[in-house]
Amino acid sequence: MAAKDVVFGDNARVKMVEGVNILANAVKVTLGPKGRNVVIERSFGGPTITKDGVTVAKEIELKDKLQNMGAQMVKEVASKTADIAGDGTTTATVLAQSIVREGMKYVVAGHNPMDLKRGIDKAVTAAIEELKKISKPCTTTKEIAQVGSISANSDESIGKRIAEAMEKVGKEGVITVEDGKSLEDELEVVEGMQFDRGYLSPYFINQPEKQTAVLESPYILLFDKKISNIRDLLPVLEQVAKSGRPLMIVAEDVEGEALATLVVNNIRGILKTCAVKAPGFGDRRKAMLEDIAILTGGQVIAEEVGLTL
Repeated sequence: MAAKDVVFGDNARVKMVEGVNILANAVKVTLGPKGRNVVIERSFGGPTITKDGVTVAKEIELKDKLQNMGAQMVKEVASKTADIAGDGTTTATVLAQSIVREGMKYVVAGHNPMDLKRGIDKAVTAAIEELKKISKPCTTTKEIAQVGSISANSDESIGKRIAEAMEKVGKEGVITVEDGKSLEDELEVVEGMQFDRGYLSPYFINQPEKQTAVLESPYILLFDKKISNIRDLLPVLEQVAKSGRPLMIVAEDVEGEALATLVVNNIRGILKTCAVKAPGFGDRRKAMLEDIAILTGGQVIAEEVGLTL
């Protein structure tokens, strides 16, 4: 077991406060709409330029163990703020530094730390109530674009893109950002649900010019196991064929004679079908199938719930 350094009193506090100040001073330069960028050196590749407080905080490791402990405490403040609120990490860091600095003065003067903590809690409650009174929600597209531009290093084009996306999907909609392959930013709105899987056989294609399989108002079969025996599918296929509607199968896999039969029926026009592998793996796949079931108003056929084909 490695030996431990034990430090008490002012010797410990002073060093930890130094660590808090080193990290906070590096982070707080990014604060506000006119905040400055921070350049972070990388062990390989080019440097990273960022205006994100939590990104700067995560990169800081101090050689002195006591200073590093102080820095880690403030780093935890920034990380938790990012997890809960998604923003405001720099503000949280600046507040933490001020609380530590002012609180330390009273501790050194002999005040009870627990009384200070209770006072801070009361001040937080009062501050939150006041902030709620004076806060103004962003309601217009222009206001959303302004906030987005500030977060994007004052890039107005990105701010407008964000506002446009918010306008299309609403405040409760899901917006994701991905690396593109073109030279310009693109906005894509996906209606319904999209997952990263395609048809199991090219013979399911019914729009050759687009190389896609399109089914209108299909029945959807959700199964959490592999389908290889056509006898398991026959009762379902017979019922669907009578209705005249197409069938989409989402399962762990469809193979062998089951896949061959679906392909033949599709080519001959007996039954319009398309088989797709379920997205994800393991428990993630089960969760995705449940999501599809909820979206389509159906139920996953699974042995766990006592259902089989």
